Amino acid sequence: MNCFSGNIANLQQYNLQHNQLAQMCGSKDLFRDRYRILRILGRGGFGITFLAQDAMLPGNPLCVIKQLCPKVASAKTWQNACQRFEKEAKTLAKLGSHSQIPMLLNYFEGDGELYLIQEYVRGCTLSREVKQGGTKTEAEVKQFLRELLLILQYLYQNQVIHRDIKPQNLVRCADDGRIVLIDFGAVKEQLADICINSVHQAQTNFVGTMGFAPPEQFSLRPVYGSDIYALGMTCIYLLTGKSPVELENDGQTGEISWRNHVNVSNSFARIISKMVKMSLDERFQKPQDVIKALNVETELPNLSNCLTSKPLNTRYETKVETSESYVSSVARTAIAIREWKAKLKQRPEARG
Repeated sequence: MNCFSGNIANLQQYNLQHNQLAQMCGSKDLFRDRYRILRILGRGGFGITFLAQDAMLPGNPLCVIKQLCPKVASAKTWQNACQRFEKEAKTLAKLGSHSQIPMLLNYFEGDGELYLIQEYVRGCTLSREVKQGGTKTEAEVKQFLRELLLILQYLYQNQVIHRDIKPQNLVRCADDGRIVLIDFGAVKEQLADICINSVHQAQTNFVGTMGFAPPEQFSLRPVYGSDIYALGMTCIYLLTGKSPVELENDGQTGEISWRNHVNVSNSFARIISKMVKMSLDERFQKPQDVIKALNVETELPNLSNCLTSKPLNTRYETKVETSESYVSSVARTAIAIREWKAKLKQRPEARG
């Protein structure tokens, strides 16, 4: 990659009228003699995303061009930006081997701007899916959660924090129905760290989305639990159809109030509520922690339903208590489960 091209982008003065790719939309001209720009997919604080065709490959397959425009003021900071960009691009290339993360096809620098070329996933975002088809059931959200937790576990194993999980960044692939996680915020955050913005540095350097990002992310200290928080908020959106900013907060605890907007089982609600705890100490720390909680929540009802729900007769109870006869381990497990469920029903939170 070139160290410095001399044409430094400034997003405060940046507009589509002076953007080369925006001007090429719909034309027959090729960007870098290879990419035919079709249209703009999105625009944010760090750049613009375009839908394009790769004219050099058979069939002219679709791809996504992400044009990142870091605010830099010297050749030294630009060189630093290029180095960090290249490092993060290589991480994205490694992650792209997962079937639910877009493949990185190319990356390069040109005229003071940075470009990522990624696989285009044909499909619909979960945000649009809810707006068009309505909210999801508890069973559907559980299935979604299990699928996404496996992706987060993969990121965790590769020491990557996504930083911007939300319904708009989750695409259901039209070809096979799998959920694909797009638009990693790690590249943006690395570039933001070295960009100069003397007046609104903290505000500009924040990477994430209001409502879906937890408190520590606003302090520019995201952790693996930050993605768990965002995933929990996404589950709440799928269940309620409401974004976090539309929901109220508990006046005493400050936690998001969502239970009165949807009818879900208490056990599943406790899992979601722990995912979106404001305090990191009270929140699930790793994807595997949530997976274990979901497995326990699923297995206990199945086990208890296999056992008789009729009360034990007095004679049998007496034998158990006095150990006058042998009681099998299955029978002891049945007794323990019934006692546990009886105690659970007496707890205030179980009635909530």
